[in-house]
Amino acid sequence: MTTATTGRRSGLGGWSGRTIVGVVLAIFVLFFVIPIVWLLLATTKSARGLIVRDPFAPGGLSDLRANWHQLFAFQDGAVTTWVANSALYAVGALVITLIASIPAGYAMALTRFRFRRLLLILTLIVMLIPNTALVLPIFLELNTLGLIGSPLSVILPMSFFPFGVYLTYIYFSTSIPRDLLAAARIDGCSEFQVFARVALPLAAPIVALVAFFSFVQSWNNFFLPFVMLPSSDGYPIQVGLTSLLASTPAFNPSSAGTQSVQLPTLALATVISVLPVLIVFLFSQRFLVAGMTAGGTKE
Repeated sequence: MTTATTGRRSGLGGWSGRTIVGVVLAIFVLFFVIPIVWLLLATTKSARGLIVRDPFAPGGLSDLRANWHQLFAFQDGAVTTWVANSALYAVGALVITLIASIPAGYAMALTRFRFRRLLLILTLIVMLIPNTALVLPIFLELNTLGLIGSPLSVILPMSFFPFGVYLTYIYFSTSIPRDLLAAARIDGCSEFQVFARVALPLAAPIVALVAFFSFVQSWNNFFLPFVMLPSSDGYPIQVGLTSLLASTPAFNPSSAGTQSVQLPTLALATVISVLPVLIVFLFSQRFLVAGMTAGGTKE
């Protein structure tokens, strides 16, 4: 009797726990999904339809085409330039990040040299510093070099990615068999050959993970390009959105005129600014999962 009662109580407790977890998850999903659904539907409406129609009623293709044409006609096609700039900055920073972060993580994990522990501690400290706190000293350094306003003023700081170094360090410390590397050295491989021919091919998941995080951080970076780039021609799409926002009468009544944009057009620009990250995520899911679970077991 006691056992049966205890079983019913534990079963009830388990069911109640799952119910609570399910309710909490449903609330969080609705909290994030509802704004996204509204944003997507807003791109298919006219400015008047966005206000007077049901918020979750879909619009029409004609309104979507009109919003598209208005967006890409803004300032003689400035949005196209902004998207191209974002791609240039993100991909440029990504390449430099991989060239620097992967060997650095390997060296700190699998080689021994002076000040190795100090470098690792400094890497962890820099990870904790907000990026915005580093913008001013970086600006002064690049201004001294005469790089302000050039693509390098954005690419070089964004390629400084200590989080990628730390991820690579953790992976090489826990997931690469030391005996395999030792066997390669015995066979006559130099340290660079051991890294390039043995360790690097095994590290494909973590390389993909570092690449994804670097791309997302660079693509979504706002404050650094905003400070470094004085001209609209060099803006990435995230900074360009501020120009669109300033040209939206709903947010800036003084902007009403030939170059003004409406709320559905601004919503479309927001979707376009997020779309590349979503595409990269969807095509790299398998590598991301492998990278996130890498290092979970000790060799």
